[in-house]
Amino acid sequence: MKLSNGFDISASALTAQRMRMDVISSNIANAEVTRGSYVNGKFEPYKRKLVVLEPTQQSFSSLLAGQMGGKENVSGVRVARIQEDHTPNKLVYNPSHPDADEQGYVHMPNVDVAKEMVDMISASRAYEANVTAINATKAMFVKALEIGRA
Repeated sequence: MKLSNGFDISASALTAQRMRMDVISSNIANAEVTRGSYVNGKFEPYKRKLVVLEPTQQSFSSLLAGQMGGKENVSGVRVARIQEDHTPNKLVYNPSHPDADEQGYVHMPNVDVAKEMVDMISASRAYEANVTAINATKAMFVKALEIGRA
């Protein structure tokens, strides 16, 4: 495997984790938004967003060539899509709220701030791990150059 492949794989993971952190930040910022979208003549609360990641796909022939000793196959990760979480909204009894229904309940977003913070820490740690991998790859490049000079 070429050393530059390590950069490509880690760079794709950095991009994916940055996107996760952006979406999580948006979820936290909208955790109390009761008027997230206008659907069928009424306001709906904000829906939590999720980032779906998938490995970068290669053609079968390139994978086969890599296994047969031909050109190398590099993989990584990419953002497949950002989707809404369809778990039910939280109902909070607050009859004085402007968005309360006839029974006095307010439909709040399905965002659990504690869970979002845990997900943010997870994404941050994954980002840090990939930065460490890039630094290790860079150190291997430097060592290879030093060996070449000797």
